[in-house]
Amino acid sequence: MHARTVRVAVRSATVAAAVTGTLTWAPAASANMPEPTPSATSTQTPAPDTGSVSIVKNDPAGDVLPGAAFLLLDATGQEAGTGKTDAQGQLTFTDLAPGVYRLKETSSGSPLHDVVADQDVIVTPGAAARLTIVDPFKPAQVLLKAKDDKTGKLLPGSTVNIGCGEATLLTLTTGPKGTATGELPVTSRKAECWVKQVKAPTGYDLYRPSKSFSVTPGAPVTVTVTNAKTATPPKPMPTEKPTATPSTPGDEPTDSTSGASKATPTDSVTPDADSSTAPAADATDNATPKAPAGSLAHTGADATPWILGGASLLVAAGIGAVVAARRPAAAETEQDSNSEAN
Repeated sequence: MHARTVRVAVRSATVAAAVTGTLTWAPAASANMPEPTPSATSTQTPAPDTGSVSIVKNDPAGDVLPGAAFLLLDATGQEAGTGKTDAQGQLTFTDLAPGVYRLKETSSGSPLHDVVADQDVIVTPGAAARLTIVDPFKPAQVLLKAKDDKTGKLLPGSTVNIGCGEATLLTLTTGPKGTATGELPVTSRKAECWVKQVKAPTGYDLYRPSKSFSVTPGAPVTVTVTNAKTATPPKPMPTEKPTATPSTPGDEPTDSTSGASKATPTDSVTPDADSSTAPAADATDNATPKAPAGSLAHTGADATPWILGGASLLVAAGIGAVVAARRPAAAETEQDSNSEAN
């Protein structure tokens, strides 16, 4: 537009010179006219600086984990990016507006590893948020069994501690069916662990040794402890206590003072013909018990043994008295005979 104005002015000046015969340069005032200002609609504002999120993925042993899948959500919950780690275990989300994002691991990419919990990531302009994510190993699935060492019967009430190395990681108690299950944390691709019984089933001895076993992440493993029944001490045999034998009416009384043999009626010493046995007969008659007045009549059968015993004693006493009486008489007779002979 400005150039056209200049050309028009030049043409006008030429025409005027031709008419007047005088060539004058009359620059148009529009030659110094200010340039028009651009319209407001053509104004462009520069875009704000963006940031990024860089991920490095490995496991507790330090090995990189390729194929782990991640999802990135913005503050409104909309998907801002998705992807998987490469062969070096790396993944980067670029061109992210500044703000707070939510990072979700949707797959570990390995049957031995578990995913991590969701976490927030802050993106700042012109910077990369770098994250190192460690996927834990999946726990081993433990099945505990307690058995009778003789019959193989499953036993309830067996409590064990299970661990790897020096640490106790799991405690289980068998239920009514004699089994228990639990998850055992694993920190390597193959681990050596142990089980130790701390409480035996009722009626059984404690299994004191520790048993070792191998586990791998995410794999099932069965652990069995056996118990022997508690030995029952034998019942003591009843001791035979001496019992006093009750005396019977037929037992003959013994002389506790002399300990001599009892005299019997068949003693070898016999009385002389002139000796009187009346006292012995009287003693036998007097020894017969008389029924007390006012008592019931007795048949005599129950007192017969006692009567016989008493009579024997009286007879023996009478024979002893006769023998004692004869000895002095015999001595005197012998002395008289000796005197007459002299």
